[in-house]
Amino acid sequence: MECFVAVGEHGSIAGAAAALMLSPSAITGALNELERAFNSQLTIRRKAHGVSLTPSGQYVLSQARGLLHAATDLEVMAADAGNALRGRVVIGCYSSLAPTLLTELMAEYGSRHPNVELDFFAGTQQEIHEKLLSGELDLAIAYELTVPPGLARKRLRDAVPAVVLPADHRLATQEKVALAELVDEPMILLDVNPSRENTEMMFSSEGLVPWIRFRTTDFEVTRSMVARGMGYAILVQRPVADVSYEGRPVAVRPIHPAMRHVPISMVWSKGVRLSRSAKAMLELAVELHRR
Repeated sequence: MECFVAVGEHGSIAGAAAALMLSPSAITGALNELERAFNSQLTIRRKAHGVSLTPSGQYVLSQARGLLHAATDLEVMAADAGNALRGRVVIGCYSSLAPTLLTELMAEYGSRHPNVELDFFAGTQQEIHEKLLSGELDLAIAYELTVPPGLARKRLRDAVPAVVLPADHRLATQEKVALAELVDEPMILLDVNPSRENTEMMFSSEGLVPWIRFRTTDFEVTRSMVARGMGYAILVQRPVADVSYEGRPVAVRPIHPAMRHVPISMVWSKGVRLSRSAKAMLELAVELHRR
């Protein structure tokens, strides 16, 4: 079953063999034995075209990951009668959330469960969703917007969009800022989803079309450009200090009228049974955001 999962994830017998450090013939033999045991064709094997899964194979793949997680749990618990968590947890995080939410969670989890091997991935929402569905990640922290079918979620908290202005901007002294007051000014758009989608939706709901002067794909580059007076930005995540990487100040103001909150959730694949170690990560994330 481990060989079958590796073939499903790598798309070829050669890739699975390299990942598991086995011979291609051993992988082929394992696939044949599994198909014989299930009395069903799970794979379509074509020379030079890799391996694709039949509908039955796709179903078995989704269930096999959960069974392998459970087997790993049983093995590591047997070593110390289940008294301490062991194993491995790989967590993902949307890149702009990682510096604050992910680091706190990993540090606290590592302190409580030192025998669990931790690893992480920070990237775009699309990358995170793909890695969750492929089984490369156990869990991920992401905005709840655009979560595809096949993923379960647990809301951690809500974030509130705000306007980020140069410190000496004419609106920086106001308590709140309306989007209509900014529409003719240059915007620096964080051009990655769901940030882009959320910003566009905010303006369209007010019947406005912003002047997008610059586009970036990096949260801190966006803030640095604002701090240098190159435009304003709409951002959801807010660091503790209202300064850029260069130490230049920015002014963060609420939007008036208030925009809808953006939920931040822990997300995981419905097709994978979470291991005890992964469940502990989920429970800790909920605990930290209830404080």
